Amino acid sequence: MHTRDGLLAFLDAHQIAHRTVDHPAVFRVGEGEEIKAGLPGAHTKNLFLKDAKDRLWLISAADRTTIDLKRLPPVIGAARLSFGREALMVETLGVTPGSVTAFALLNDVARKVTFVLDKVLAQAPLVNFHPLTNTATTAVDQAGLRAFLAAVGVEPLIVDFEAMAVVGPQTLG
Repeated sequence: MHTRDGLLAFLDAHQIAHRTVDHPAVFRVGEGEEIKAGLPGAHTKNLFLKDAKDRLWLISAADRTTIDLKRLPPVIGAARLSFGREALMVETLGVTPGSVTAFALLNDVARKVTFVLDKVLAQAPLVNFHPLTNTATTAVDQAGLRAFLAAVGVEPLIVDFEAMAVVGPQTLG
């Protein structure tokens, strides 16, 4: 499993420009507002979910996006959703609660996780994610996000959470 250093080395090896800022641990959306205020770009919340058919899902959304887990399953083609267990998260994504991030897809070598990306993030010029630890934030631009996902072989399912509609399983851009 990759750690922060492995992720940053991966970004460098794929010539993905990034900027990482260290900060005190942040566990939930709403914490660290003073940190976010000093970092340009879209900030994220990330949910690791399991559906009733044992499929795994990672949702990355803008931090202020409302995600209705009761209405979402038919939109994304899932069964009833619930939060994934910590042990499953560690096994699959190599992160612990509070550190869930789209960058953890690097550790999902078996491609067990379906990645759902908020349309807001898919259109944001700059996005911020934890670099596999909640004691730092790493920013990449939209081209960098696309390059990362392509490098790990993940095609996101892009969802407009406001309209509760799939924009499409598509390549970004």
